[in-house]
Amino acid sequence: MESAEKIKITSKALASGNHQVKFFVEDEQRPQYGYLLVTEPKPVGEIIEQIKAKLESRKVKMGNINPFFPVAPMEDDPNFYLFSA
Repeated sequence: MESAEKIKITSKALASGNHQVKFFVEDEQRPQYGYLLVTEPKPVGEIIEQIKAKLESRKVKMGNINPFFPVAPMEDDPNFYLFSA
């Protein structure tokens, strides 16, 4: 997963005991932001690696879209949301 993008995160504790992590992907060509729901406390490095893995997985899924039937795959992780900035 070599990339020039930088990921910055902020975390907020929720009333449920979970943590909402807001992340910003600083990429000159395609800046993005999103949210990740974390159910247990984790180190920052582990959260960033989890975000990178989810971004890579989404990138692979988008690359496998049939050009004759261009429908994006359904999202399978309700704890991960990604938006274009």
